[in-house]
Amino acid sequence: MADKNLTTKDILQKEFKSAMRGYNVAEVDEYLDMIIRDYESYQKDLSYLQSENERLMSRVDELTKQAVLAKPTQSNVSSVGSGVTNFDILKRLSNLEKHVFGSKLDETNEEAN
Repeated sequence: MADKNLTTKDILQKEFKSAMRGYNVAEVDEYLDMIIRDYESYQKDLSYLQSENERLMSRVDELTKQAVLAKPTQSNVSSVGSGVTNFDILKRLSNLEKHVFGSKLDETNEEAN
């Protein structure tokens, strides 16, 4: 970050040399007061954003560590099921249904005869 040249105290304590036809002192003071309020607001915002950034960065680190730890278990699961497609599962299910329900149908047909 860039270094700040002025602090609110520097602005507040700044004294200008007087000149023959100088600026209205009250107007300059009022303007500097407004600058001080803005400067304080920016400093508060900056502090908040820095703390929020640190919090989010630590959360990213935490989630990254969790992802690294969880990755081996996910790769094991995906490698086991990688050769099986939905079609294969449906085909197996259909064969099981035919076997279970087909034998029951055969039994009811034999009892009826």
